[in-house]
This record gives sequence, C-alpha cells and structure tokens, in this order.
Amino acid sequence: MPPNRIIVHVDLDYFFAQIEELENPQYRGKPVVVGVYSGRTDESGAVSTANYIARRFGVRSGMPISWAKRALRNEEAVFLPVNRERYNIISDQIMDILRSCGDKFEQVSVDEAYLDVSEKLLGHFERAEELGRGIKASIGEKVGLTCSVGIAPNKLVAKIAANSVKPDGLTIVLPDAVVDFLRPLPVGRLYGIGKKTEEILTARGLRTIGDLADQPVDQLSQIFGKTLGNYFHQSANGIDDSEVKERGLPKSLSRIITLKSDTRKMDELWPTLEILCNDLTQKIHTYGIAFRIVGIIAITSNMSVQSRSLSLNEAVTDKSVLLDSVERLLKDYLSESRQDLRRIGVRISAFSPVAVQRSLSSFLG
Repeated sequence: MPPNRIIVHVDLDYFFAQIEELENPQYRGKPVVVGVYSGRTDESGAVSTANYIARRFGVRSGMPISWAKRALRNEEAVFLPVNRERYNIISDQIMDILRSCGDKFEQVSVDEAYLDVSEKLLGHFERAEELGRGIKASIGEKVGLTCSVGIAPNKLVAKIAANSVKPDGLTIVLPDAVVDFLRPLPVGRLYGIGKKTEEILTARGLRTIGDLADQPVDQLSQIFGKTLGNYFHQSANGIDDSEVKERGLPKSLSRIITLKSDTRKMDELWPTLEILCNDLTQKIHTYGIAFRIVGIIAITSNMSVQSRSLSLNEAVTDKSVLLDSVERLLKDYLSESRQDLRRIGVRISAFSPVAVQRSLSSFLG
C-alpha cells in the first residue's frame, strides 16, 4: 500500500462560457453569460454559467437572465443559449484525457472529475505538483481550456482545494496541513452545507470550518440528527474515506479532429473518420461495453456545430457497424449542407455491458 492516499479534483473553469470564448475569440474581454431560456421572452430563463468578467458584476448561476441583463446593462455583454450537445462533446474529450491520468477515475458532472493517483505516484506528494501541471497542460494543449486542480489526501479536501484558487489554479494540501487549511475557511465551503444550514450554524456562532470542528459531535447530532451531525464533525476535521470510482457506464464517448484543411469532400474526410472509429472501437473493448447510438459532429468553417445521429436495433461492438453508420450519416449530412468542414467527429452512446448484448454485423434501424 502507498504511504499516502492522493486524490485529484479537476474543475473546468466557467466551462460553458469558456467554450464559447474559445470558439468565438471576439467574445474575450467581454462579460459572457450562458443561460437556459424558457422561450417566453428574450429575457425569461436562468443563468447557467458566466465568465469571471460577468461575475465581477454580480452575475451568478441560477440568477434570472433578466437580472443578469440589468446588472450588465452598461457593458458590452454577450448572452448565449446553452448548447449542451457541443459542451458534452468537449467534455467527453476532457474526461478521456483524465481517465488516462490516474489509477481510478470518477466523473462527477460535465465539468468535474476525481482521480485517485495514489499508486501512480507511489503515495509521494512531492510528485503531485508535476502531475497537476501535466493535467492542466494536457487539457490546455489538446482542448484549449483551463481548469483548476486540487490535490489532497481525500475527495472532500481536494474539491475544496480546487475551488480555493480559480480560474486556472493548482492547490496542493499535504496530509499534515489538512486541518490548518480547512480551519479558517467559511463553514459554507464544506460540501453538504447549503445556505439554510450555513445560516443555522452562523446563528450559533459557528462561522468557520474550525468552529464546526471544535463543536462536540453530540451537540451537532442534537441539532441535525446523528448521521448528519457526525458527517459535519468528520468533514470539518478533514476526514473522508469515500472512494474514487466510476459511476456506472459512461454516458457517451466521442472523438473529434481538426482537419488539415477545410473540406466537404467525402474522400478527404473518410480517412480521418476511419481513424476515429478505430479509436472508439478500441475504447469500448477496453471498457467492456457496447453502443446503440451513433452520431457524427460537423464543425463548419464558420464554427457552427451540426450533428446527425441514428439508433441501432440493438447494442453492438462491431467496428463495421460503426463505420457503416458513420458513412450513412456523413452522406446524409453532405447532401444537405454545402459548407466546408473544419473539424469532424464521431460520438457513440446508449451503452450496455458486453455480456448482455449480441455482436452482429448490421443493425441499422
């Protein structure tokens, strides 16, 4: 066993808005707000995320879009609707990078993941900074985005560490520094303590994590119940034994490549797509899963994102099925669009374990 447990938390900075800045350089330097619009009016809906320029004006996730527009009324702000398909494609790329960086991997959301690197680093924290910088560099070089990384002896502290310096931060908390790191932080920084719970605690004079750590566990149990009281006490003292583990099957896998030159010619696109299909086939064999939905992603010269997908009758692992499906989708797309493509990608989803599926040569629905 390694002498220390080493956990990494990776949090992509203002993910949706950062993607919009990456693909639309003219947005950089301006407040960028990505929202979920209800469709009733141009202002109805809620903010999903905002870049740090917008946040300086008080814009926050969950805020009504009308409030955000009011806060930014004197600024050259950019308001955009959520494009989940595009964000998921980029998330897939990043999560695949992260899977290769640790002994164990756990995706928490579209823009957050944990890695257990205890075996990889042999429990030596002095190697953690190099690993953290390597993760950040890899995501920056391959995808073009920044992330904040926290490294600590457990998931709880690693997450708090990642959030302590943003954007583009790297924070390492050594095992013997956990308590000193946590104690001065506001009690609301602990996972599981929401606004109402924080109000209850601060009303009792428990304003920092250190205040909470000093509170007898039996008194916390009287207020919150035995289970929650014990959790708050342990968390405040930096204790967390929860494991890093994959949460079921991945939702999707995708590969996307920037072409050497913009084109819409099938004979120029096909060799790239064959490489992507081969890569994805190797991945599903590694994971022991089969796919039922196949899609292509086409990013045009003007950076618009188009996609096509089809469902198979049953989940399969056959590369020939993947190739046939991609060819069919691409031909359909090219017959409808006249624009050259800058990037092309393949996405598969609707996975099931190989043990419960049959491998057949053709399943097009």
